[in-house]
Amino acid sequence: MQTQTSRKPYLIRAINEWILDNGLTPYISVNAEIDGVVVPAEFVEDGEVILNIDPNSVRNLEISADYILFDARFSGRPYAIEIPIAAVIAIYARENGEGMLFVADTESQEDPDSADNDPDDTPPEPTPRPNLKIVK
Repeated sequence: MQTQTSRKPYLIRAINEWILDNGLTPYISVNAEIDGVVVPAEFVEDGEVILNIDPNSVRNLEISADYILFDARFSGRPYAIEIPIAAVIAIYARENGEGMLFVADTESQEDPDSADNDPDDTPPEPTPRPNLKIVK
């Protein structure tokens, strides 16, 4: 069975584009306690940091499958920001709050010894067949 790529980076890119297309300002909420997050510590509150990723506010924005990378200035000082995709809590428009909230990434938090993780325990549910009618 082929492993599936995460939808999250695609959704982040799409919501970001939608926000920009509507003349709004994209913000991301980030769990700053996830390994690999590089943000100025003085802007982290309760383990979370909110970042403006508008093209007028950041440089070299890259949203890859694994990371969001960009250069930004905080209080006039330059920083290279690194955010693992797993650390992104939400992306939304500052002006109206519309966007997308992501559920916690449980893939890396599952207990490998847990009985629930055994794929051979239960067979997958069959997919229901479509019920189509010919209408004349």
